[in-house]
Amino acid sequence: MSPPDPLRSTLRSALSTEGWKRRVALWGGAVAVALVAILFAKASDAAFALFQRIIDHSLWWALLLTPGIFALLAWLTSGVLRPTRGSGIPQVIAALEKPEDAAFRDENLSLRVSAGKLLLTSLSLLGGASVGREGPTVHVGASLMYSFGRWFGFRDPRELSHFLLAGGAAGIAAAFNTPLAGIVFAIEELSGRFEHRFSGTLLTAVIVGGVVSLGLLGNYTYFGRVATFLPLGQAWLAILLCGTVAGLLGGVFARLVLLSVSGRPRWLGRLRREHPVLLAAACGLVVVGLAAGFGNGAFGTGYEQARGLVQGQAAVGHEFGLMKLLANLASYVAGIPGGLFSPALAVGAGLGHNLSVLMPSVDPSAFVVLGMCAYLTGVTQAPLTSAVISLELTDTNGMLLPILATVLLARGVSGLVCHVPIYRGLAEQLIGGEQAGGQAGAAQPPR
Repeated sequence: MSPPDPLRSTLRSALSTEGWKRRVALWGGAVAVALVAILFAKASDAAFALFQRIIDHSLWWALLLTPGIFALLAWLTSGVLRPTRGSGIPQVIAALEKPEDAAFRDENLSLRVSAGKLLLTSLSLLGGASVGREGPTVHVGASLMYSFGRWFGFRDPRELSHFLLAGGAAGIAAAFNTPLAGIVFAIEELSGRFEHRFSGTLLTAVIVGGVVSLGLLGNYTYFGRVATFLPLGQAWLAILLCGTVAGLLGGVFARLVLLSVSGRPRWLGRLRREHPVLLAAACGLVVVGLAAGFGNGAFGTGYEQARGLVQGQAAVGHEFGLMKLLANLASYVAGIPGGLFSPALAVGAGLGHNLSVLMPSVDPSAFVVLGMCAYLTGVTQAPLTSAVISLELTDTNGMLLPILATVLLARGVSGLVCHVPIYRGLAEQLIGGEQAGGQAGAAQPPR
């Protein structure tokens, strides 16, 4: 009996009905993810622009608007829309960890949750929350791709996991216009593994989504092109400074978020359980207080401030980095929908701006770029994703080696204070909460 012909097997697989059905589902899903990501970006920008116009008349409007919208969001997400809370990336990780639990996936990845995520994150920015849209875009992208897979008849949990990963990658790529970062993010952060058969699926989703985004928005760099480099020698002390300080603060932020979500300290946990609306309103007041004391950079994603720092046109003072960190923490503790990526980049830019005064002979823009990648690594403990995102957002290929060295150092320093990566920790708490809820439900006697 002759051995099977590899070429014939490959052709048969490529021309099979099942193979083409998978491709159509994947391509259609990638187009949908790109279109929704663009729509989401426009809606988020419009919402925050409206907030800015309102507070331009008087900051007193923020005292009413921000706590009020925070409280409204806490109330809206206390029921069936609870899966819309936070960045959304932990929900995707948890769904990947529970492939056989179709009910869990349907609850966290439904189209209702996707629509709620888009609307409520935009509402967060209308209230001036210090949140980003990139994490929610990953959540929505994974949900859309998962739905496309099911619509085309795919039911195998392993197959649907591939759709989830491809949707998440397409989401982060479309949100930042960073295709390579989308691929690395899916491998490093979402799955932690890489399969040879999956590589083509992932690449195709990112390429299709990228082509749609490129066709509609054009070729652009998120923070603009930055012409800076870090020469060998004493200037490389900037790596030590940024990697240690920004990485440490990123780890502290992640640790505080995980503690707050787990109900510690106890008074905060009790307030979160018994009075979530009141807690959210209080967090909104904290954000307004920071803006009143240190500037309106406390509100929103921090994109404009970070772009100014990257381009060497600082419009904020040296208080911006730490102030933005506190505003981001207050917004996340509130339990409202919104992501961490953009505010984390803004915090890192501010910290790099602070550290640049210690070495005036080094280009401040180099410090800002290193601060961004170091703080983002400290928060997520995903060094490759942080490095690639920083490179693609600024088009600073000359900073490749310094950025890689910085994220490596930041990852090690962050791990000293936060032993579990933030998204992994939030996903584990989400899974634990579901299991505890299920056991409690099973323990109740039938009525």
